[in-house]
Amino acid sequence: MGTFKIEGGIRLKGDITPQGAKNEALQILCAVLLTAEKVTINNIPDIIDVNKLITLLGNLGVKIQKNGQSSITFQSDDVNVGYLETEAFKKEGGSLRGSIMIVGPLLARFGKGYIPKPGGDKIGRRRLDTHFEGFINLGAKFRYNKEDHFYGVEATDGLTGSDMLLDEASVTGTANIVMAAVLAKGRTTVYNAACEPYLQQLCKMLNSMGAKISGVGSNLLIIEGVEKLEGCTHKILPDMIEIGSWIGLAAMTKSEITIKNVSWENLGVIPNVFRKLGITLERKGDDIFIPAHENGYEVKTDIDGSILTISDAPWPGFTPDLLSIVLVVATQAKGDVLIHQKMFESRLFFVDKLIDMGAKIILCDPHRAVVIGHDFKSQLKATIMSSPDIRAGISLLIAALSAKGTSTIQNIEQIDRGYERIDERLRAIGANIVRV
Repeated sequence: MGTFKIEGGIRLKGDITPQGAKNEALQILCAVLLTAEKVTINNIPDIIDVNKLITLLGNLGVKIQKNGQSSITFQSDDVNVGYLETEAFKKEGGSLRGSIMIVGPLLARFGKGYIPKPGGDKIGRRRLDTHFEGFINLGAKFRYNKEDHFYGVEATDGLTGSDMLLDEASVTGTANIVMAAVLAKGRTTVYNAACEPYLQQLCKMLNSMGAKISGVGSNLLIIEGVEKLEGCTHKILPDMIEIGSWIGLAAMTKSEITIKNVSWENLGVIPNVFRKLGITLERKGDDIFIPAHENGYEVKTDIDGSILTISDAPWPGFTPDLLSIVLVVATQAKGDVLIHQKMFESRLFFVDKLIDMGAKIILCDPHRAVVIGHDFKSQLKATIMSSPDIRAGISLLIAALSAKGTSTIQNIEQIDRGYERIDERLRAIGANIVRV
């Protein structure tokens, strides 16, 4: 198990470039299974979760050619569907939540798709009903082996378009259904579809391959099925979660940092949420410049003077993946903030570690926490802690970089699942962080 040792309280300075988006990469990589032709993906993040999925594709028989850093060409012209029924696949597929999105493409192209119950972050229940209800609507037969926790869908006569209203705007569920529907016979409408930029990117990529998807960017997608898809070249967006992480890092450490090439048009409300915390963000071309906050940052209350509440919501609302960052940043703000995590019931449980560091946080229930900001009058204290999941891990790392003394973070594989060479990149802007 890896460990970070961090000397906190050091001002950072310089430029940092966000990696390719993890959440987009997991969708895009699964989509290469939809065609026998070559698909080249650029700006792929070199992180554990993405590399696990690439290995899984290779084990399925997908040809993988590395073109250089962050660029890979895939060709799925000799897929071994039988691998899905092996013990090796049950173990491999169960270690990565993103593996669920291979089911839609496999079902569409080969008439069957299997997956063990996926793993991932321990942040609460993450249901799969939306995925499989969508496949059933397209004509697939569903089965579940309770002993092995193994899911399966089959459509020996192919899939047929259908009108469906999703029970939740699931991003991975929408992606899976769209990838199945592009090769189905006839027309499919998906209402209450997720419309995150990553889902938009998937739809744009599929359209470039010959799919016919309209309504991209809205919650109503219309898909006219086609017989086959062609190859394409696609570039993954910069990771908005990493961008938000760097904004929080700059504010907490009073550092002057420029985040390069952020794709402003795809950030949605993220910059404004950080501005509500009092953080100054300047747009310079496609970069974000954060000046050193010498005098701290003051929380903006609601119009009527009520305590600021920051909550997550489906896009274009605020992404739940950044609530952990916002919570940490609020610990040193001037003012109070209510954090309301609606989607996952275990995501706020890492706050006990921040309380150990001296943060003033009241955990109201599994979904809500009140943060009373220190206004930098009391610095967080260094401590020994363990990373419970990707987003809590990066939040604790930011806290450690701002704290007085040397902190130790264990189980850093959780951070490596979502952040590429984070220790090297932080050292490049002046951080004192060592991987043990």
